[in-house]
Amino acid sequence: MKQKLPLMLIALITFQLAVAQNVIKLWPDGAPGNNECPKPEETFNGKKVRFVSDPTLTVYLPDKDKNTGAAIVICPGGGYAIEAMDHEGYDYAEYLQHNGIAGIVLKYRLPYGHYEIPLVDAQHAIRTVRFNAAAWGIDPGKIGISGFSAGGHLASTVSTHFDKGKVNTINPIEKVSCRPDFSVLVYPVVTFNELWGHMGSRENLIGQNHDLKLIRYFSNELQVTPETPPAFLVLADDDSSVSPRNSIEYYSALKENRVAAELHIFREGGHGFGMKKKGKPHDQWPLMLINWMTAQKIIK
Repeated sequence: MKQKLPLMLIALITFQLAVAQNVIKLWPDGAPGNNECPKPEETFNGKKVRFVSDPTLTVYLPDKDKNTGAAIVICPGGGYAIEAMDHEGYDYAEYLQHNGIAGIVLKYRLPYGHYEIPLVDAQHAIRTVRFNAAAWGIDPGKIGISGFSAGGHLASTVSTHFDKGKVNTINPIEKVSCRPDFSVLVYPVVTFNELWGHMGSRENLIGQNHDLKLIRYFSNELQVTPETPPAFLVLADDDSSVSPRNSIEYYSALKENRVAAELHIFREGGHGFGMKKKGKPHDQWPLMLINWMTAQKIIK
């Protein structure tokens, strides 16, 4: 007689299957460039940092019967010094997965003043998802990018700095477009100007300098064009870490260029709420995102 599995174990197995995911290397043959980080757990600009040398994608694909064909590459925040992989990464990806959307968490390399490193990783993440779209059950025209805080800066940078694919390369993935089809920005850092930018993120990305060309290049509200993808933005009015003006200026730039956008500013919530449930109105933002994606005909 076969021994029956305890109900708790059955439930655990079912849950594990429901959130099944696969971790792959973003750069199987080695990442380009060198971010020359201090030793792990040492400091950069006087702050403790964590070293990421081997970026990955953690892929949460929805069940076939729920699959909408849409996908979102997720960039957790952390001031370009750490990455909040749980409530701004894996928890979010699981939510998307349960709603028929592929959630793909990018563990990107941290810059330590080498400003090109995170952008190269995020662009390659979009290319990788689009290259694998058929195999992963994803519509190559419904691939978005999302980011929180400094991850929102990275996501908005990818949304304003992209190409249709590199020509002089033998890597087939690099030949694919890195333009996201939409963006989801949650209490994002957007600008590097000194009036209302987040100086911690700026220093960690471009160093402690005042290179006006770089500051403008990474002030993404200045880089919006009619080709910038549509955006959904969420933040709290009482955010004391990243000024709400970051989102407001980006939204305004999108509207000036006639790009579809939706902006939600909750009365309270502070900074960093992510997927944490706090019994506040901002708990509804994930559902509002699904509604926006439906209205934009990204999903049905």
